[in-house]
Amino acid sequence: MMALIQIGCGQSPIAGWVNYDNSPSVRLAKLPPALIQLAGKLKLLDRQSIAYVSFCRANSVGYCDATRYIPWPDASVEVIYSSHMIEHLDRHDAAQFLREARRVLRPGGVIRLSTPGLNQLVASYAEQGDGDHFIESLFTCVDRPRSLLGRLRDAFNGPRHHLWLYDEASLCALLTRHGFHGATALRPGNTTVQQPGALNLWERMAESIYVEASR
Repeated sequence: MMALIQIGCGQSPIAGWVNYDNSPSVRLAKLPPALIQLAGKLKLLDRQSIAYVSFCRANSVGYCDATRYIPWPDASVEVIYSSHMIEHLDRHDAAQFLREARRVLRPGGVIRLSTPGLNQLVASYAEQGDGDHFIESLFTCVDRPRSLLGRLRDAFNGPRHHLWLYDEASLCALLTRHGFHGATALRPGNTTVQQPGALNLWERMAESIYVEASR
């Protein structure tokens, strides 16, 4: 059986794949539900986080911080897919993630990345001319928590804003710099993966670019 893994699945696990996320909610899903409800009452977890804990428990989402370690042996995985995750990593962590991805991929294995397209964001700004909307769409500038509870919740849940953005050329260049071959931008619906199974090749197509490369 092919080893197909998704990194940063959020609320979109792929049937037939092994799905990972690094949200604290994944680890919390292993705790008794009563403790999760207590964290909610103490305002350490918001409703969205509590709902995601239940989702992870119901969908067998595994925990993985791919900037440190992907829990697979060397050269054991055929395909890695990650959608709208790499933009949440700074440059150092993005490099660490790609090193881990290359380590676990078999020779000829494929990595497929989807991320917000900087070109689309800039084109939208050029068309609309709305500076505030443009900055909001980058999701790089977020309000700092003003209260102690807000700071605790932020530390507990982790950052959710974007730390870097890519266009097709820069994402292909990043993959090439980290030892991948044949990095190519693809249109929605296209892939070089031979047996993608339930992989959504149009995921978030209105805002996304898609790049694939091989090990």
